[in-house]
Amino acid sequence: MGFLSQRVERSELAAGDHIYTWRAGFVYAHHGIYVGGKKVVHFTATEGSTDATTRLFAVCTSSSICPTVCTNQDIPDCGFHKSSGVFLSCLDCFLGNGLLYRFEYGRRSLVLLAKLRGGTCTTAESDPPETVIRRAMDMLHDGFGKYDLFNRNCEDFAKYCKTGYVINPTKAYQVACRLGLGSMGLAAVLNPTVPVGLSLGMGVNLVSRYANDIGVRREVNTWLKKMCKTWGCKLA
Repeated sequence: MGFLSQRVERSELAAGDHIYTWRAGFVYAHHGIYVGGKKVVHFTATEGSTDATTRLFAVCTSSSICPTVCTNQDIPDCGFHKSSGVFLSCLDCFLGNGLLYRFEYGRRSLVLLAKLRGGTCTTAESDPPETVIRRAMDMLHDGFGKYDLFNRNCEDFAKYCKTGYVINPTKAYQVACRLGLGSMGLAAVLNPTVPVGLSLGMGVNLVSRYANDIGVRREVNTWLKKMCKTWGCKLA
């Protein structure tokens, strides 16, 4: 797997992999868990289940609003869901016209920060494949709560399946803001040739990426126990 690209071939996939595909010219990535048999379990916005902003974004970016008809006769249960945003899809429907990428786990902090884009790797370690698949299938039947574009989305779902952790969005924002403000001046001092506005933006982006990484946060497991009661989902 390359440093700049995490693209993989279908033949390289293993059950329990966290996969994603880019949509709308790399504006948005849709994430899911490959459970084997050319099937993916993923969390997505559903008709009438989200606020207008989330729904509009999903439509405009061709997010994984599942197709009503699957042409893959080998997977008759493609599109299965139980009145929630967690779907079982065939790999073809999940990808649409996009390419296949694999999310990386257990990466060093420097690699996390050096990636051109966030949302492609984490410092957190993945649990064993059988645990990942069990969580994904549990969520398929029990749900993962209401989809939220910013605070409970497809990437959060896939990370939960892989690690058992989710991020408290309020605390993540607060930590990122505190650390980000401190990084602004530091970024400008370390590289005075970079325009102030650009250095501030770079500092905030990098620190926010690190502060919000699921492998860095310490309250994620405790918060999950509280929120799962609200979401109506089971703990792994």
